[in-house]
Amino acid sequence: MKQTFAALLIFALNLSPISYAQQSSDKPAFAPPTKITGYRDATAELQAEKTFLAVPSAALAKEHLRTLTAVPHVAGSPEDKATAEYVLKKYKEAGLDAYIQEYKIWMNYPAEIHVDLVAPAGVEMHGPSREHVDGDDPFQNDPRVLPAYNGYAPSGEVTADVIYANYGRPEDFKKLKEMGVETKGKIALVRYGMNFRGVKPYVASEYGCVGVLIYSDPWDDGYFKGDKYTKGPYRPDTGVQRGSVQYLSQYPGDPTTPGIASLPDLPESKRTPPDKATDLTRIPTTPLSYKDAAPILANLDGPDSPRDWQGALPFTYHVGPGPAKVHILLKQDYQYRTIYDVIGTVKGTEHPEQWVITGNHRDAWVYGAVDPNSGSAAQLEAVHGVGELLKSGWKPKRTIMFASWDAEEFGLIGSTEFAEQHENELRNAVAYFNMDVAVAGPNFGASGVPSLKQYLREVSQGVPSPKGGSVYDQWKAAQDKRSKERDTANGGAPRQPNAVVKKDVNVGDLGSGSDFTPFLQHLGVPATDIGSGGPYGVYHSVFDNFAWFTKFGDPTFEYEQQMARVYGLQLIRMASEDVLPFDYEEYGKEIVEYLKSAESKSKETFGSKSPSFVNANQAASRLEKAGAQMLQAESALQGNPEKMNAALISTERAFLIDGLPGRTWYKHAIYAPGEYTGYAAVVIPGVNEAIDAQNLERTQQQLQVLTDALNRAAGTLEKGM
Repeated sequence: MKQTFAALLIFALNLSPISYAQQSSDKPAFAPPTKITGYRDATAELQAEKTFLAVPSAALAKEHLRTLTAVPHVAGSPEDKATAEYVLKKYKEAGLDAYIQEYKIWMNYPAEIHVDLVAPAGVEMHGPSREHVDGDDPFQNDPRVLPAYNGYAPSGEVTADVIYANYGRPEDFKKLKEMGVETKGKIALVRYGMNFRGVKPYVASEYGCVGVLIYSDPWDDGYFKGDKYTKGPYRPDTGVQRGSVQYLSQYPGDPTTPGIASLPDLPESKRTPPDKATDLTRIPTTPLSYKDAAPILANLDGPDSPRDWQGALPFTYHVGPGPAKVHILLKQDYQYRTIYDVIGTVKGTEHPEQWVITGNHRDAWVYGAVDPNSGSAAQLEAVHGVGELLKSGWKPKRTIMFASWDAEEFGLIGSTEFAEQHENELRNAVAYFNMDVAVAGPNFGASGVPSLKQYLREVSQGVPSPKGGSVYDQWKAAQDKRSKERDTANGGAPRQPNAVVKKDVNVGDLGSGSDFTPFLQHLGVPATDIGSGGPYGVYHSVFDNFAWFTKFGDPTFEYEQQMARVYGLQLIRMASEDVLPFDYEEYGKEIVEYLKSAESKSKETFGSKSPSFVNANQAASRLEKAGAQMLQAESALQGNPEKMNAALISTERAFLIDGLPGRTWYKHAIYAPGEYTGYAAVVIPGVNEAIDAQNLERTQQQLQVLTDALNRAAGTLEKGM
């Protein structure tokens, strides 16, 4: 094996621009960059990147994935610990200073789960049915597969008439009320999609429901999209989406320790009693397959559902209530269980206190081939690349850190506890780079804070794509194609402008649902999130396994190799920049757009009483101007690099506030998960959610909080020049 690594390194040092992309004559050529933003002399960095990019191996990524997904490994299980030990071994082999960090977490496994259709007479359904397909799937019968359940659902027993509430959004329940459908005392049957699953029981509780059943409709990820597994990549009849129903928009992490780390020796007196935790639902909630949901839906009377509520099952959907009546029995085994983060570092030579962090979670509801272990395999190949760099004598100026998080699926727990444990050290963190689902298909995508959007574009230009050219080339081509298709569908009419202010590849905003959340939205560390998508209908089911992945996800593992390269390149480039490549001009411009939209909404909501946005607009313009001046200084490498970098590291933290109203764990004034979306970002959340609540006084107060944060950020940049 050492001979293989040495051969790779020698090969890397004598690379031609096209050879390591393995490109054939019918593919666009890949041209590596000759300049890098933030470096006075990029010669050594470009050579290091060339060496790094040659190392990640598709074949080794395949073996990592095979090992990590060999058995089910839900967080806190012995099998989960074994995956931690495997990752630790690979970190150490690469030369990282690595260790396992344990936390003690309140979490549940299923003891007994029953969902029975008890009316009307003569119709039977006893769920949840075992996940099973008739085709060739060697993983579905493992006795260690837990029954399908929801993390952080309570124990409970209830029998009630069923109503159908579409996706379980506030607007869906509001529509039921308008239709005269009684929701109080009913069990809500809702479909997955459109919001985080924990929002569904949150809203159902507000409308008086006593239980929630969440199913995957074939319209959303089943046969309506294409052939179902094993013939195609989409959800089969018995496939169930597991997942946490923690109220993520309140706070993530261990429900008993908001704001502090759940270390194994934490005294009980420091913990919030579970029955007092404000991020846990109190009504029985559990998932179903569409095989089990179908007889419930088929036996609902009442009005026809609104036509956009109709799914793909072969009958007309009605909203109820009844006559379908369901009995739910949930017995959850709640305990304090141990979880295992794996941390690996390389100490920086010049600024060891400045951390550049990359993370991916490792735990899965079952096997997790796509989610998350496609990311784990890619991460390990990025670690492999860094290991070869270290052998060549390369050292980063800043400390680099790889993290393999545990218990993300339950509520971003491993990353949140680590961030809370190391809050003081993370004040000097430069950036956090996240990867969750690395590969579900060939379509690259990315999200990030605006200051790092251009950085993501530039990094993607430095990595070859299996399709030819760079990852950036393919990313842009795919977006241009979708834009053209939308324009054509719109009769050639121009589309409405969005908040994207740079005429380049669109990089998304960060909401929640993955491990960047505690770093960005609690501690103010700039963050990105990358992945590569495609047709994927087995999310959080037993069928998200090695067999599915090698047939539909990435049979050649070329995209695993690509994602290892992009993921690692973000890290090694940032770790040695002379001047950090943050673009606060783009950040300021995006906030200007956010304010325009919020001001328009405020005028519609409050009319003549709408508060003035003048001060907030001025503060955003000040930030944009300061960002432009700093960007000019960065590009020209003018000024004092140490002073500039200190300001650039501090600017994101200047957006932190005391906390959002009603959910003070979230402290970022610009981005937060929506209270009623969970995944999707709400921009300038304090202001927008106050307007949505039609609360004029709170809107005025949050406008001032935002204005102060914008002025702090602008002032921080100004002092750095």
